[in-house]
Amino acid sequence: MKHLAIIMDGNRRWAKKRSLQPWLGHRQGAEVIQKTIEFCLEKKISYLSLYTFSLENFNRSAQEQQYLFDLLIHEAPQQLGLFLKHGVKVCFIGERSLFPKHLLPTIRLLEENTQDCKNLQLNFLFCYGAQQEIISGVKKMIVDVKNGFLSEQDISEKTFSAYLWTATMPEPELIIRTGGAQRLSNFLLYQAAYSEFYFFDCLWPELEQTHLQKAFDSFTETQRNFGS
Repeated sequence: MKHLAIIMDGNRRWAKKRSLQPWLGHRQGAEVIQKTIEFCLEKKISYLSLYTFSLENFNRSAQEQQYLFDLLIHEAPQQLGLFLKHGVKVCFIGERSLFPKHLLPTIRLLEENTQDCKNLQLNFLFCYGAQQEIISGVKKMIVDVKNGFLSEQDISEKTFSAYLWTATMPEPELIIRTGGAQRLSNFLLYQAAYSEFYFFDCLWPELEQTHLQKAFDSFTETQRNFGS
């Protein structure tokens, strides 16, 4: 497997079950991200994409959003050393024009310092929405057709993929979602055409290495024929 993608659902429900403020579940969830990175390094998975903050998440309370953003700022310097030690390249994928300005120095810190790392590319899908990504790609393609850089005859699945925010990576072979829901929730809609899916009832902060191993084993046992 080259690319594992995960919808990390259930942080707020985990906190609610414990009578905690809902955003405190995100801190617990951050610890599970570390376990997942370690799992990918062990299995030699090249790409890990995490649904970190969707465009719809801007509808959440300002307090919760601020906690999430502050958590990123606080954790980044501590995690950078580990990323460099283990060869983890960090990328933020999404509508970059909507990235909160006070987060840009932290994002640059992580991306620029890890750009030469080769063992694992860790993608934080941030300010991300799959429908919006597709619309953005269509608009860029229309501009190139109008300017003569691309002809209508050249348009294909491959050429369109090059206009997406995920253009530089392979499509995910396996998508995991925690939290019990069995839907994509505007996550990698175009890229998931032939992905395998594994759904867990456990909440994201409850995910263990055993869960990841179970999903990984299920994937390796699946015969993928891509419709043939």
